[in-house]
Amino acid sequence: MTRTLRLLYVLTFFGILVALGLWSLFSFGSFSKTEQMTVLNGKFTHAVEGHYDDEFPIKRLGTNLWAAVDYKLFQEGRPGVVLGRDQWLYTDEEFNPVAHGDQLEADNFALMRGVAERLKAQNIKLVMAVVPAKARVYPEHIGSEQPAALHADLYQQLHAQLAQAGIAAPDLLAPLEQGKQQGQVFLRTDTHWTPMGADLVAKQLGGFIQANTPLDASPVQYVTEAGPVQPYKGDLTNFLPLDPLFSNLLPKPDDLSQHTTKPAADGSGGGDDLFGASAVPVALVGTSYSANPHWNFLGALQQSLHSDVVNYAEDGHGPFPPMLKFLQSDGFKNNPPQVVIWEFPERYLPMKADLSGFDANWVAELKNTQDNNQNLAVGQND
Repeated sequence: MTRTLRLLYVLTFFGILVALGLWSLFSFGSFSKTEQMTVLNGKFTHAVEGHYDDEFPIKRLGTNLWAAVDYKLFQEGRPGVVLGRDQWLYTDEEFNPVAHGDQLEADNFALMRGVAERLKAQNIKLVMAVVPAKARVYPEHIGSEQPAALHADLYQQLHAQLAQAGIAAPDLLAPLEQGKQQGQVFLRTDTHWTPMGADLVAKQLGGFIQANTPLDASPVQYVTEAGPVQPYKGDLTNFLPLDPLFSNLLPKPDDLSQHTTKPAADGSGGGDDLFGASAVPVALVGTSYSANPHWNFLGALQQSLHSDVVNYAEDGHGPFPPMLKFLQSDGFKNNPPQVVIWEFPERYLPMKADLSGFDANWVAELKNTQDNNQNLAVGQND
């Protein structure tokens, strides 16, 4: 190699390093410093390093390129998503086998039963809203990867267990299957239902509650308005890290209309006495299906029940922690509702719940509630 060519290689190499360095400096334009970040406590340096690492051009290029190869050549995404046909995406939690799934199902159902007993002791009616898996409602869009045998009859199995335990759980699969003939009830690129799917479920629950547990509070009239249809990038596309270099390969965004529910303008209904001496009419506990305002499940329930609904649902924690927090809340202790709707996606039955934030003895007591009641009944008969 001649001296001139060697010099050219060296200059080219350093030129690339300088270009990448300058490119990466642009990432600091989006960096924001908080009051808690100081040089002395190290938080500022750690935050800068993390931000630079996330925005480093080579890392982004490699991530995008590898994701594009997986997506186009192997029809795969990152762990968390399953690719279906027709640009449909599914959460892999509805497909994957679960180690010790039978034991987890038994433990989780024991906790569900304990919650029901705790509510029953306070004269509160529990209504389970078991959300069918998206893969169960839309099996026609599943690709080559099929759900594990564990998921085959999970919905029916949970309903059978609830019926045997005497816990109310109206069927939500049928109205969703019927409703999808008229419109989309689950988002194509997201884990969750659409406002239409949420509304169908709310009407089913509302009819069931009105028929079996009429509310004591005076009815309140609600109206729902639909906003303009806008593109919506579903949460499952986060497992396809193709932005920004290969964004054109991503499935096209869903169409989503934001619905908003408010009390009727004339104020007809319960008025100021809604939260008087009587208990709060309805509490909603659950996951992001209930907590995220995009789906307007809370509003749909209010309109269907003609009642205010207090929402205790949380995003990103599964169905168990929000329910346990509700049982420890001041609202439950001081102003308990007449009815609790527990929104519970079926896929969580065989999944290990993170209950690390709760007293283990208290959780164990909840799980053993039914056994304790049975032992007490035997003792009384003796």
